[in-house]
Amino acid sequence: MTSKRRNNGRNKHGRGHVKFVRCTNCAKCVPKDKAIKKFVIRNIVEAAAVRDISDASVYDSYQLPKLYAKLNYCVSCAIHAKVVRNRSREARKDRTPPPRFGFSGPRPGGDRPGAKPGIPGAAPRMS
Repeated sequence: MTSKRRNNGRNKHGRGHVKFVRCTNCAKCVPKDKAIKKFVIRNIVEAAAVRDISDASVYDSYQLPKLYAKLNYCVSCAIHAKVVRNRSREARKDRTPPPRFGFSGPRPGGDRPGAKPGIPGAAPRMS
């Protein structure tokens, strides 16, 4: 029988059984090795309120805490939420991980033509 993927959609090599985790979106039971995992680091306070809090704070250099969450998705929810996308038969053989846009790497769409430089929300320069 032909196989669609080299790993059959799992990361279980040599293990007979793995524990199940619940999908973050729909609470479906998914094997831990098959679940699509996403680690999210966000500020607890949204960007609009950060300035208000820093102005009202007594401490001049207070680091706001971050929210760390590990999200597990079943395959159908990950496709629906656009965490992963379906790929062609040839593209499925490409095993290189997608580019990571972190603190050191370039931002997506940062070098697009027509992008205006400057700080968002700042007053425009008149020069």
